[in-house]
Amino acid sequence: MDDNKTKALINFKKASTLLSRIIKMTEDKEYCIDIMQQNLAVIGLLKSAHQMLMENHLNTCFKNAMASKNEKTKQDMIEEILKVTKLANK
Repeated sequence: MDDNKTKALINFKKASTLLSRIIKMTEDKEYCIDIMQQNLAVIGLLKSAHQMLMENHLNTCFKNAMASKNEKTKQDMIEEILKVTKLANK
């Protein structure tokens, strides 16, 4: 596994742990602001992981597709990038 994917995995694991904590905090009716702060931490971890995965994808799969002579492969890869970028910006 490459460095960016390893770092993204670490972020996913941290986010998972925090999410469990948020669920418990909510069940225990803890202070809303404390819960929201933890929620924002999870969102930050997930955004960071997304960025790492995108960087990895662009430097590997995307780069290889663009070096290909197959125009359909290139177009498919561009459409994938656009699709995931649109989803990330919602």
